[in-house]
Amino acid sequence: MASVSAPAQASPASAANLQRGIVKMVLSGCAIIVRGQPRGGPPPERQINLSNIRAGVLARRAAQGQPDIKDTPDDPWAFQAREFLRKKLIGKEVCFNVEIKTALGREYGMVYLGKDTTGENIAESLVNEGLATVRREGIRGNNPEQARLCELEDQAKASKKGMWSEGGGTHTIRDLKYTIENPRNFVDSLHQKPINAIIEHVRDGSVVRALLLPDYYLVTVMLSGIKCPTFKREADGTESPEPFAAEAKFFTESRLLQRDVQIILESCPNQIILGTILHPNGNITELLLKEGFARCVDWSMAVYTQGAEKLRAAERSAKERKIRIWKDYVAPTANLDQKDRQFVAKVMQVVNADAMVVKLNSGEYKTIHLSSIRPPRNEGEEKNKDKDKRFRPLYDIPYMFEAREFLRKKLIGKKVNVTVDYIRAATGPGESTPAFSERTCATVTIGGINIAEALVSKGLATVIRYRQDDDQRSSHYDELLAAEARAIKNGKGLHSKKEVPIHRVADISGETQKAKQFLPFLQRAGRSEAVVEHVFSGSRLKLYMPKETCLITFLLAGIECPRSARNMPGGMQVAEPFSDQAMLFTKELVLQREVEVEVESMDKAGNFIGWLHIEGVNLSVALVENALSKVHFTAERSPYYKTLVSAEEQCRQRKEKIWANYEEKPVEEVVHLSEEKERVPNYRPVFVTEISDNLHFYAQDVETGAQLETLMETMRAEIAAHPSVEGSYSARRGDYCLAKFADGEWYRARVEKVESPAKVHVFYIDYGNREVVPSTRLAAMPPAFGTRTLPAQATEYTFAFIQVPLDEDARADVVDCIVRDIQNTQCMMNIEYSGASCPHVSIQFGDTKEDVGLGLVKEGLVMVDVRKEKHLQKIVTEYLNSQESAKSARVSTHV
Repeated sequence: MASVSAPAQASPASAANLQRGIVKMVLSGCAIIVRGQPRGGPPPERQINLSNIRAGVLARRAAQGQPDIKDTPDDPWAFQAREFLRKKLIGKEVCFNVEIKTALGREYGMVYLGKDTTGENIAESLVNEGLATVRREGIRGNNPEQARLCELEDQAKASKKGMWSEGGGTHTIRDLKYTIENPRNFVDSLHQKPINAIIEHVRDGSVVRALLLPDYYLVTVMLSGIKCPTFKREADGTESPEPFAAEAKFFTESRLLQRDVQIILESCPNQIILGTILHPNGNITELLLKEGFARCVDWSMAVYTQGAEKLRAAERSAKERKIRIWKDYVAPTANLDQKDRQFVAKVMQVVNADAMVVKLNSGEYKTIHLSSIRPPRNEGEEKNKDKDKRFRPLYDIPYMFEAREFLRKKLIGKKVNVTVDYIRAATGPGESTPAFSERTCATVTIGGINIAEALVSKGLATVIRYRQDDDQRSSHYDELLAAEARAIKNGKGLHSKKEVPIHRVADISGETQKAKQFLPFLQRAGRSEAVVEHVFSGSRLKLYMPKETCLITFLLAGIECPRSARNMPGGMQVAEPFSDQAMLFTKELVLQREVEVEVESMDKAGNFIGWLHIEGVNLSVALVENALSKVHFTAERSPYYKTLVSAEEQCRQRKEKIWANYEEKPVEEVVHLSEEKERVPNYRPVFVTEISDNLHFYAQDVETGAQLETLMETMRAEIAAHPSVEGSYSARRGDYCLAKFADGEWYRARVEKVESPAKVHVFYIDYGNREVVPSTRLAAMPPAFGTRTLPAQATEYTFAFIQVPLDEDARADVVDCIVRDIQNTQCMMNIEYSGASCPHVSIQFGDTKEDVGLGLVKEGLVMVDVRKEKHLQKIVTEYLNSQESAKSARVSTHV
């Protein structure tokens, strides 16, 4: 921009009308903009044109939409004149007097460098260097300033300075937007090296126009990694500033406008050039953040070459001080005490691949989610679940197993440093999103390694992208993004183009047939490696066998652990004392640890029984030593029996935990028992109809047998006369009905479970056996034949004074023996004492009157269950004597 010189009749400068200001910008060789001192905001500005001189006009680009107007180039020496003033005046204090003000408001005057007129006269300096001409028309002889200018101009001409020299003085400034077809190639060609530049214009705090030297390319640069408040253009063409937009612009202008700087052009996405401006006094990007004039921007921070952590630190400083755009800022963890924000904890369990359960120093357990990362997941995962009810995310989602294993091997049982980044509030289910409970999201480190970053760098997790105003993110978010970029570049894990790993893991828990096939192999293998995947109770676990790639349910041998609460057909079974403590002990010792197991046998449900070792510790022994389990008689056959018994005795003497109430019976009780009557047996005839695998059996009273026969005959005659429509009966659990047995006859039954119309589980109430039948073999029970007319005739009992063998083979031998001897025969039965689920009885053969249970003990098939009741001591002693005889004779390998 050029200035029209003021009329020659301007009055000389005087101290009375001198004004001061700081030079903000040099418009041309004869026009500058000065500003006052800022007071609570951007200061006022005014343009001052130099009197009595004329400088060349700078280039001007034609306005868009006006094809008749063309671009105009620089006048010769116009750019040099502007540069002369820029280097001399920008940011400096000057004094000036306004000699004349035109009708259009344009002001003309003399400008001096410094606080008074003793400083350098800027107009004289320009003329002396041959960079401006003097307006000689209208010169009056009594004006010393004008005379001095003419004298200096004559000297410049004589010395051939500036425009008075021969040739030169032209510059071509090229706007990159219009002269370079591919700005990205231009930026890449500079290889992120610092380039000398002049800041020509500040659009807002984070966007500037810069002149690149020495090629004079004019470019628009957006500062990498940040964004300042902007000026929004309204529909009517006016601009409305966002809060602190004007202050941010002034902050950048006052430091950079028309300053010599260096610029690193870092990237050019979507024709937008991103860069960093370096001034000798500092980095404007970091300063804007530190002073609360800007916020970090994820999408452009990735290209910031000076270290993204510096930007985050600067932003964090402004947030903590709550200045400017952060004046209303509330930190995500503001409501947490310092001890809850940072703490050391022990990792007890890895959940999926982005969360873990940790144990605090207080003993409390807490679930921690890794901040800002997402574990591997399947597209359409919910659909897969619907199609396959056995969908197992850990094995079926690609790379989920690898991610979990990475965390498990690195963290389980180790102490880690936890820094809570934010608490994600609970959310309800949406149309396409599930419900989430409140989550504590944190950065977890061990040995200085950020676990989330390590996981992402291996391609085993991805980084969550946030809205720009979402501050709930990892405190090391940029490192996570950089790690993900490396993983993508190197094609690791989820970003690999190779075939995804497939884990074919067979779950044989509860699969009795598969377990039977697998049992001999595990027995021969001796000690096998395993990973504890789940702990159901103190002695019941789920194991992953890596060599065999299968999952098994494993029961600890040799001990009797307190049972946890569980659902039973008759309702909820109450947890036994110390069951929770036993499960917690097992979890802390072995959950997700690598262990060794010795498989000895298998139960009828397909669960393996054996010994589990971890780092030289036998888990069965450890539970007994900690008074959380009792020794079971089956341990007698094992090499660990002496150790188990010794540990149990010590706990019993100390009266710890499960032995807390253990003591010999008090004297008063002994006296009372001694006064009890002797056992008076009352045997009655029964007919044994069914014997189950756990040595429980069902029997009918012989006395009511005739009534049952009469009811059966009448009922079958009724059905024959009025047959039910096949398939008309709809079975419901708990209902009494009629069921057609394999012999083609109808019997009374109770529905226990309905899997489908083709699979209905029924219990024959008069005989004690069970069957799975289609609903077509069921019919409604007429009221005349219901349980009010005649109660269910099959009553459940179990044997008194004997222990049921845990070993599957041993128990099977006992059942076979009993079935052979008493099933479907009439026996004599005496109720000895009550039990948890049914009465305990003694049985005598109908003909010989020999005790069936005592016979089992004599044959070495079972062990004696010692009872303390005084009136039972005689028969118990008889049982124990028979047991000792069997042991001495070694009549059975099961003892």
